[in-house]
Amino acid sequence: MKIFIKKAVPGAWEHINIGYENAFKYFGFECYYYNNLSELLLEENFYLFSSDSDLIDNDSLKILKKANKIFLFIMPNKFPKHWGQHQNWLSSCRIDFKELNEMNNLVKWTFLEQCPYFYKWLNYLTLPLAFDDFRYKEEKDENFKFDVCYVGGWADNGFDEKRKNMINHFSRLKKSNLNCGIFINKNISKTDENKLLTNSKISLNIHDNYQRELGLDTNERTFKGLGLNGILVSDKVQQIEKISKNVKMSNDFDEYLEIILQILKDPYIEDIRQENKKNILKNHTYKNRVQELLNV
Repeated sequence: MKIFIKKAVPGAWEHINIGYENAFKYFGFECYYYNNLSELLLEENFYLFSSDSDLIDNDSLKILKKANKIFLFIMPNKFPKHWGQHQNWLSSCRIDFKELNEMNNLVKWTFLEQCPYFYKWLNYLTLPLAFDDFRYKEEKDENFKFDVCYVGGWADNGFDEKRKNMINHFSRLKKSNLNCGIFINKNISKTDENKLLTNSKISLNIHDNYQRELGLDTNERTFKGLGLNGILVSDKVQQIEKISKNVKMSNDFDEYLEIILQILKDPYIEDIRQENKKNILKNHTYKNRVQELLNV
């Protein structure tokens, strides 16, 4: 069976798409990328992995109705505080929501936990991000052994709030006596990222302010940190508590640092590491997410 996946611009969604692509292939799908829905006008017997930003006119709706099943990523209809003033947090769907909600071949999903911000969408799934166990494998290398490690980018979602959180934590962390492998906007290779996460003692995470305050979603680094390293110290985000009970979190830097120091002295750190890895591989891979979509 063919499935068409919306081609993403380089960035976070590109990596998410690859994770889903490999998972769909695992379940026997032939995967193809498309740029615009109009490219699928002549297709028959296909599945679609798309987003509500594709739904701009009635021609889009016609193509949706041709698909065997559509897995549609949706955005909120409203969002709180200043974030809701920026299009990055809002649905750009231009098709009547009532007609979409009545389609029986449409599976709606989002990263965010159930909340009032999707009031025009009915019956949607919450599917957090996941660990890409196809591309991230343990790779031993003593040259990449750090006390703590972090790989990521600024990821400005409109208000550049994450940058301040990262500067606050990591600039102070580098002044500690810890051996830090902190790589921000360095474009390091996936191989080197694998080695960093595999060989370092602790993986670190930092989120955007909306994630800290609302707690509705977490980033892909949560799953890479737990799935490949096994030990994660993060700022506080509520959704993480549903993913793993073994993640220590704090938004206060002094407490964040103290958590790291305590874990480094914990005699049971390796037991916790293996427990977290098993949990992620069993419950939180892209194969798990695709299975949930297919079960609908």
